[in-house]
Amino acid sequence: MEIVFRNIKNIYFVGIGGIGMSALARYFRQKGYRVGGYDRTPSALTERLSLEGIAVNYRDEEEEIASEYRDKADTLVVYTPAVPADSRQLCWFKEAGFVLHKRSEVLGLLSRTGKALCVGGTHGKTTTMTLLAFLLNASHVGCNAFLGGISRNFSTNLLTDEKSEYIVVEADEFDRSFLQLTPYVAAITAMDEDHLDIYGNKANLIDAFEAFAARTVPEGKVFIKKGLSLEKSKVSGYYAVEEVTDNYSDNLRVEGVQYVFDYHGQKAEIKDLRLGVPGRMNVENATLAITIALEAGMRPEEIREALPRFKGVMRRFNIHSEGKVMYIDDYAHHPQEIEAVLRAVREMWPEKRLTVAFQPHLYSRTNDLQAGFAKSLDIADEVILLDIYPAREMPIPGVTSAVILDKLNVPAHIVAKGEFPKFVEQNVGEGIFMTVGAGDIDRFVPVFTDMFNK
Repeated sequence: MEIVFRNIKNIYFVGIGGIGMSALARYFRQKGYRVGGYDRTPSALTERLSLEGIAVNYRDEEEEIASEYRDKADTLVVYTPAVPADSRQLCWFKEAGFVLHKRSEVLGLLSRTGKALCVGGTHGKTTTMTLLAFLLNASHVGCNAFLGGISRNFSTNLLTDEKSEYIVVEADEFDRSFLQLTPYVAAITAMDEDHLDIYGNKANLIDAFEAFAARTVPEGKVFIKKGLSLEKSKVSGYYAVEEVTDNYSDNLRVEGVQYVFDYHGQKAEIKDLRLGVPGRMNVENATLAITIALEAGMRPEEIREALPRFKGVMRRFNIHSEGKVMYIDDYAHHPQEIEAVLRAVREMWPEKRLTVAFQPHLYSRTNDLQAGFAKSLDIADEVILLDIYPAREMPIPGVTSAVILDKLNVPAHIVAKGEFPKFVEQNVGEGIFMTVGAGDIDRFVPVFTDMFNK
């Protein structure tokens, strides 16, 4: 850590608008460094960074790099693999002789400055680790946290506490980023088939999770969901919902839009807990978060008091309207995530008609998981598909949203983004409407929030 940051006064982020990159940018800004960076498009997050004193530019041109960041003797450059390798700014730094550091490398360095509580998994990790950070922050334990989403309680993705030795980190499997971390606690929520553009097959994905767990310090702990298995690491405890194991929750009941449940764990038993966010999948997330919080020394009474106050994460089952049309937005972009969130809606409002608008994310993921997407979306009464959000990828011949449409058994439509609000206004007049996906579909959230709250 000291060697990398010796003589460094300025830090420049290529891809600063990403959720993980922006948390690091905020951290170093708080530490007194001059921080700036580039991102492809403005967003609510980059606008917030600008208000916090972080200079952001949006043209991928060499001349956009301010003079303060052009001296490799006192400037550290951090980039994300989501930025194309031919990025003009990235290429300029390479040609100028800068040593470039991946986001995951820098986060890995920070994870070794304290006791890192690392939550990984192909889905569920962001809500789980944000809840864990919220719980610890509300207790005598405290924590630092680099969140994988914007906490609705704190309106940020960074928490700092100089008095706490704990660091809550999202262990991201993309590009094998989590193999830079050194966990004090390693937790795994799921190992479903995903990121096959990186891993090639599920076996390689599981090998990476094995390697992540194996990086846990000797005195640390490994917690995983019951039903998963690790061959190379000793599992300290399994967790589940309504299934007896080392740490589990049962006696679930719904009161309003909240779940009430009992927790049974290796460290404590806590009856009649009330969760502040809806959805059965969030009881599962809470079970793991509680288990890790107890491991870190949080008291059961602190958990009972804090849990109902958790508001969730932006774009995770966020309810924006509760009128004639209930409008919900969610980040789900994997078949298992979509199935979980749609089943949660069906469980809580079984009598309401459900219309889901989904924007597939990545051509490779759409191609690899098209049957799974169709199966999960069939839980809805009607489906609206937007075009695939490419992110870092080039198109794959023959892969469009139509490959999902052709496999759906419910009424479905492909709608261009320019026609999307008008189509919804004309065709969704009752029940529940959901926007789902990890691309830029969230830019329609204010439009639909206004539409359905009139």
